[in-house]
Amino acid sequence: MSHKIINLTVRDVRFPTSLEQHGSDAMHTDPDYSAAYVVVDTDSGLKGFGLTFTLGKGTEIVVCAVEALAGLVVGKSLQDIVSDFRGFYRLLTSDGQMRWLGPEKGVIHLATAAVLNAVWDLWARAEGKPLWKLLVDMDPKQIVSCIDFRYITDALTEEEAIDILVKAQEGKQQRENQMLKEGYPAYTTSCAWIGYSDQQLKQLCTDALKSGWTKFKVKVGADLEDDKRRCRLIRQMIGPNNTLMIDANQRWDVAEAISWVSSLAEFSPLWIEEPTSPDDILGHAAISKALAPLGIGVATGEQCQNRVMFKQFLQASALQFVQIDSCRLGSVNENLAVLLMAHKFQVPVCPHSGGVGLCELVQHLILFDYICVSGSLNSRMCEYVDHLHEHFTSPVVIHDAHYMPPKDPGYSCEMLESSVQRHQYPEGDVWKLHMNK
Repeated sequence: MSHKIINLTVRDVRFPTSLEQHGSDAMHTDPDYSAAYVVVDTDSGLKGFGLTFTLGKGTEIVVCAVEALAGLVVGKSLQDIVSDFRGFYRLLTSDGQMRWLGPEKGVIHLATAAVLNAVWDLWARAEGKPLWKLLVDMDPKQIVSCIDFRYITDALTEEEAIDILVKAQEGKQQRENQMLKEGYPAYTTSCAWIGYSDQQLKQLCTDALKSGWTKFKVKVGADLEDDKRRCRLIRQMIGPNNTLMIDANQRWDVAEAISWVSSLAEFSPLWIEEPTSPDDILGHAAISKALAPLGIGVATGEQCQNRVMFKQFLQASALQFVQIDSCRLGSVNENLAVLLMAHKFQVPVCPHSGGVGLCELVQHLILFDYICVSGSLNSRMCEYVDHLHEHFTSPVVIHDAHYMPPKDPGYSCEMLESSVQRHQYPEGDVWKLHMNK
């Protein structure tokens, strides 16, 4: 069956998370976790669901960008797309007029991610597999055929990518069985958003420890003395042997980042995340070099625009942990390129998933990375935030601080229609109520 795409709809869905300070950090003090939510309909009745993540205001701009891309998608059959997925990716990212709005960055790239996420979901559903299994079952040449290597062949060639995947075939089945049994290791960010009170922080830490969590991330960057106090509090709560990470969400200049993080070194953070502008590759390199003697790595990627920037981060030894995002990059296609580059440069991947639907999506990519690319869990873990999963038809499953591989066909980002309707902006009941207060 060809599954010809006959319609594409996109809706602005927002959750008022700012009311309780969920997601708050030094730069984004009042986020309303939101999504441009895409549904593709086919002539067979099969649907594909996708999204890209936003923080509230401006989601309507992403919606407009998705609508601008729709004409490139409607009328295509799934078979036509997946038989030349590289070509389809390039069609969306290299339209002769719309690429001027990027290229491959900003709002137009977020929109591209939402559309492509829906197409990948459709493909996985058509095959009756969860997306991670769709990828795991592909042969290396088919995986590589989905990737646009333009601009990255100086760091990774198609032949090198195939070679990485072929070498990883050894032990692949054992790793898949291991994941099905044990799951993929996770860390939590939900205990220490910057807007949380000390009492809330203590309670959440206590609950998390009881649930088996051993790796915790703390938001920092607003006030140094307050950061010291909160890091001390968390370190006392979790003990010396559990893992602590800190995240500044792009708050500092380069010299300030080095000074500030050096002042927090006593709490033994594994990494400092997003210490400065996400575009400043050489700045990250300078910070990495300065903090190396303290045993503190640099992590970034949630706002790294595309594979080209990741290439340069890796070439410049500017990060020690790669943080892919399933909605910032151009969906699965571009994330595959980054996973393979990270493996070549021997930098562990620890995905970002702080946002609505991001845990549901990125779990598929990191499972594929372990089973088919890296084959290693050393220094690797996937972020988890405990918010809004109840709005999805196939919510993420965490067991003993591990992501359990999804079983349902698709990419796990279909929302409950009742949730979409209630939270659609501005006409949903949740927002009508909120605006009338």
